[in-house]
Amino acid sequence: MPLAGRTALVTGGTRGIGRAIAERLAADGADVTVTGTKPGGTPPPGTAYLACDFLDAAATVVFADDVAAQGFDILVNNAGINKIAPFAEIEPADFAAIQQVNVTAPMMLCRAVIPGMRTRGGGRIVNIASIWGAISKAQRASYSASKFAIDGMTKALAAEVAADGILANCVAPGFIDTEMTRTVLGEQGMADLAAQVPMKRVGKPKEIAALVAWLAGPDNTYISGQSIIIDGGFTNV
Repeated sequence: MPLAGRTALVTGGTRGIGRAIAERLAADGADVTVTGTKPGGTPPPGTAYLACDFLDAAATVVFADDVAAQGFDILVNNAGINKIAPFAEIEPADFAAIQQVNVTAPMMLCRAVIPGMRTRGGGRIVNIASIWGAISKAQRASYSASKFAIDGMTKALAAEVAADGILANCVAPGFIDTEMTRTVLGEQGMADLAAQVPMKRVGKPKEIAALVAWLAGPDNTYISGQSIIIDGGFTNV
């Protein structure tokens, strides 16, 4: 139980990668709280639940204040949204919404937890980025902008807080086998994705969760300011 006695907040923790992260942190002994967009969400067993729609800027401010008061030892910013569109057809409102959820909300939550982490002598922040924050492709401008931004923000943050014992990193997943991805793409679409990966398969949420748990745990004593890509080798071919 390497995280026994630690408290963790995982945003977007009711499904997919976020749920796997919450389950792993709880299995490692942490007292885990997850967020979802609506009241009455279904968190993993043994975790607490808080509702906040990060698209709502005012609600996010209130939520960040509540987070600051609770004093989490571990913060995992996983919640995110995406909308694919040709560059010339990107609606400014859609672009702004993606930045609000994927960049501004994580910034506010990082800012909220840092004072308490400093007081307690340290903490761990893991921001979930994406391979589309290291490379990109057509129609991903809004999402890539947000993920490049979260990477840059995390690097700057790490430089400021490392001396306080706070280690901040990004984890950048590639193609991951989630329920949402399967619903959108279908079996043939999943097979087509897998064919593009050198390992000839897509990743599993628990593989992302294992990396996050290690970065958030006591064995990580010197890694900070990094964006660790976990994609089966896709971005290197």
